[in-house]
Amino acid sequence: MEREFERAQKLLTRYEGELRNLIPADAEIFDAHVHLGHDIDGQTGVYEELERLNDMAGVSRCFMFCMDEPDRHPAFRAPNDRTLEYAKRSEGRLIPFVRLDLTESPIEEAERCLDLGARGIKLHPRAQRFLLNDERLAPVFAIAAERRVPILIHGGRGLPPIADHLARLVDGYPDAQLIIAHAGIADLTGLAGRFGGRAGVYFDTSVWSAVDLLSFFHLVAPEQVLYASDYPYGRPPSSLLIAIRTAQVAGFDDDQLRDLLAGSANRIAAGEPPKEPSRPTGDGVFTQPMTMARIHQYLSMATPLLWMRQADSIGVIGLALNAADERDGYAGDELEKVRELLTTARDLWRVFPEVEEEDLNEVSRVTRGLVHIADILAVTTRA
Repeated sequence: MEREFERAQKLLTRYEGELRNLIPADAEIFDAHVHLGHDIDGQTGVYEELERLNDMAGVSRCFMFCMDEPDRHPAFRAPNDRTLEYAKRSEGRLIPFVRLDLTESPIEEAERCLDLGARGIKLHPRAQRFLLNDERLAPVFAIAAERRVPILIHGGRGLPPIADHLARLVDGYPDAQLIIAHAGIADLTGLAGRFGGRAGVYFDTSVWSAVDLLSFFHLVAPEQVLYASDYPYGRPPSSLLIAIRTAQVAGFDDDQLRDLLAGSANRIAAGEPPKEPSRPTGDGVFTQPMTMARIHQYLSMATPLLWMRQADSIGVIGLALNAADERDGYAGDELEKVRELLTTARDLWRVFPEVEEEDLNEVSRVTRGLVHIADILAVTTRA
């Protein structure tokens, strides 16, 4: 297992280096969505690991908040205190957001943490089980508008359509800047329809699917997009690769890419007015070589197995590799990269049964990273 794991780590490190060739000159990187702490789902965000990842990827600053912690009651008070301590320890690199539970003194906790140095608010309707028509949200938006701090709200899996209710809050409190996490995939067309072109409303790129981002980019202005990893659920190099490759396919120029990577987040952090949104890029049509389409299909089947740390009982990696060998008229360099990534992932996945339970999470994470990069290359390679 050690040999396969070391080979996988070296390959991921190589992609960290290759990212530098994709980033415009003098571009800064600002991660708009990271967690530190222990989630009740078992995921852990560790300060020292995040610091190491940021150093390797060249990330200068992050918006940071706690997870859905075991000691979140009452009011996320203890996790929010840890968030403030992490921010202090980072000497400005980590910008703290206060996480709120609408059932437990949200305004009092928001005011307490904002007075202590928090510079944003995090809301998670799925984890904290509230809907966007909840009347308790209005005073949260009111304090965000009063204090001129952004609200970052979960917009990913596990939600009903939220665009209409969220739009009423934004209309009622236009001075409250809003970041919709995970590209708003829970209600992508609705959210983009309501907020595309609206200054002061942003979306972050922390999603798994490159197809989601390609769809998203033709609906929302480049000035409204923020790079985000969702650490520890996502991390460089794949989180950066998916944002940059899809933006480039969508037609972002270098200045728009600089805004995505840091410019817009820097303006939020500084309390500056947002840029006026331009027109969305992209054309809403997805084309790719048939070989890459087949690989993407099989890797979509592999992803849930890897997240659940199960064996490849279906043989999906083998199917993807067979598709890569057939080529179907396509013989680009990207296909060779995909084959190398998947061969390495296959060899590491095969040794899952040999891995000690305490090491399995890390081994499966690295395997997921290889598969994710291969899928990003497959989706963003054009016909």
